[in-house]
Amino acid sequence: MSDAHEALVVFTPSGRRGRFPVGTPVLEAARALGVDIDSVCGGRGLCGRCQVDLCEGRFAKHGVSSWPDHLSAKSDTEQAWEKRRGPLRDGRRLSCSTLLLGDAVIDVPPASQVHRQIVRKRAEVLDIALDPIVRLYYVEVQEPDMHVPASDIRRLKEALAHEWRLTGLETDIRVVQQLQQALRRGGWGVTVAVHDDRRLIAVWPGFQAQAYGLAVDVGSTTIAAHLCHLQTGEVVASTGRMNPQIRYGEDLMSRVSYIMMHPGGDQAMTRSVRDALNELTVELATEADVPLDAILEATFVGNPIMQSLVFGINPVELGGAPFALATDEAIDGLWATEMDLAIHPNARVYGLPCIAGHVGADTAGMILSESPYLGEELMLLVDVGTNAEIVLGNRHRLLACSSPTGPAFEGAQISGGQRAAAGAIERVRIDPLTLEPRFKVIGGELWSDEPGFDAAMASHGITGICGSGIIEVVAEMYLAGVITRDGIVQGGLAARSERIVADGRTFAYVLHRDATRTIAITQADIRAIQLAKAALYAGIRLLMEHFGTDRVDRIRLAGAFGAHIDVKYAMTLGLIPDCDLAHVTSAGNAAGTGARIALLSRKARREIEEVVRRVEKVETATEPRFQEHFVAAMAIPHRHDPFPQLSAHVTLPAVTEDASATARGGRRRRRQRA
Repeated sequence: MSDAHEALVVFTPSGRRGRFPVGTPVLEAARALGVDIDSVCGGRGLCGRCQVDLCEGRFAKHGVSSWPDHLSAKSDTEQAWEKRRGPLRDGRRLSCSTLLLGDAVIDVPPASQVHRQIVRKRAEVLDIALDPIVRLYYVEVQEPDMHVPASDIRRLKEALAHEWRLTGLETDIRVVQQLQQALRRGGWGVTVAVHDDRRLIAVWPGFQAQAYGLAVDVGSTTIAAHLCHLQTGEVVASTGRMNPQIRYGEDLMSRVSYIMMHPGGDQAMTRSVRDALNELTVELATEADVPLDAILEATFVGNPIMQSLVFGINPVELGGAPFALATDEAIDGLWATEMDLAIHPNARVYGLPCIAGHVGADTAGMILSESPYLGEELMLLVDVGTNAEIVLGNRHRLLACSSPTGPAFEGAQISGGQRAAAGAIERVRIDPLTLEPRFKVIGGELWSDEPGFDAAMASHGITGICGSGIIEVVAEMYLAGVITRDGIVQGGLAARSERIVADGRTFAYVLHRDATRTIAITQADIRAIQLAKAALYAGIRLLMEHFGTDRVDRIRLAGAFGAHIDVKYAMTLGLIPDCDLAHVTSAGNAAGTGARIALLSRKARREIEEVVRRVEKVETATEPRFQEHFVAAMAIPHRHDPFPQLSAHVTLPAVTEDASATARGGRRRRRQRA
């Protein structure tokens, strides 16, 4: 039972939590927990950089009820700041001047973070056959004549038919509303935008040379967006940020649970993601010096729950069997204003089709980008995220599934874990003789044992370990003999190395220690990684089993995580099956690339809409052999599957039975004899 004089505070997106005496400033609590909040003025309420948001409601996942009266009323300091700088956004507070009065869930927005996440979802270089669905046409329209009664729109259409052979055009009412002023301002010369050769959607006076489009990948953790020139295909700006929905839950099911427990929760999540999309759009347009009304098309991909929320569809049916989609068709022809997007009001929006209840439009984008359906080679596509989307196949057959890996690969559920930001350990090597580590940190080029490393780290320090670092350190611990095949930290090595330390009833491996923090890999951390990788591998084995194969020709790892892990360590750990390492490569942000292809090619849209209808869906939640594959995949790299091609590059430790397992087996045999 909690002390009535203490308050439990949970910070998102970091997930860090702790109890503090009632009356503790939020900023003080954040600093005590190592939460990343910016402050230049030292908590005096002068700089305004420490702004946070209170997340209201009952959060079953955290065991917290968070309400406005659980924080102190707006202080004189905050009111003085607002007089100088303007009002704080609705619900936002200065954490230095706000006191904890009860349990609270506090969200730290990206602008208030010192080490803002590096969203590693840049546009891949790719040749795309350009055939954008929106095209610009300049025409000179005949002036009105009292003797030839014809409306301005009729004379515009006649000019388009004569000069561009565009006939049978339909017209948005907004074009009609703007047409007469545009014609007269342009001296009877105007530029129009035509959507799919069928519909007039925009008009400008005079000559308008450029049209742009947005390609957006809405992930459960991050949103990545690319601004593209529709005529050239050039990516003129890219950006990304964390999905603000993370305040409602780190994983998808937590967000669905929030909606179930809070009427209107789906609308709140839709508003939050659309607000983030508009902020990204303004950022992109500003960077590229592009007017917002020159953005005439937008394409979206996302997992089924994210795709539903972006388009204002309540996803509660996806929270339980039979995981029914509202639609598995492409979403086509929406006006931008129907989604409150800050682009040309008549711009059109397209959403790639979802495949199944747990296999979304992001997977369709990945399939479009990698095109396994065009070749003979048996290709495995894996997009590693909070949920892993997996596709296996070739031109003869395609199978897909989703596997619940959880957020461990992104740094969550790991004691020293964090997202990919400056200060995070991302590369690790362990000497098998001394068990001493060396590592690289995001934001620096030097390894930790190289001269000048400490000076290079002085600006941001070493703050934690991100996904790629977690994969490498656990794989290196296995290769160095620090952990067994079953993931047990070998406590007996403590006599040999001070890196092995007692941690309650288990042991941990100390990766880094300085005056401010210790970053150690605990037994619980290893178990979290094992659970995640076992879920991924089990999903892959199910698809291979359904396909009738025990090998794959090529593996493509998609997503920000896949772009930055060393494939040798991914295979050593057992995330993916044995394959020629030369044929295991990163696909980058394949889902986002698929969205960009769909933005720039009408043919690609029709193609992927046809291909996804042929994909065979495998539901891991109802497959009886999933658990069997999962248990076998808990071992490193696997309990049974051989890895001959990996063994050509890595010396895998000899398989020995754990002492704990032997003891358990001995007790089991004694019980059987009894």
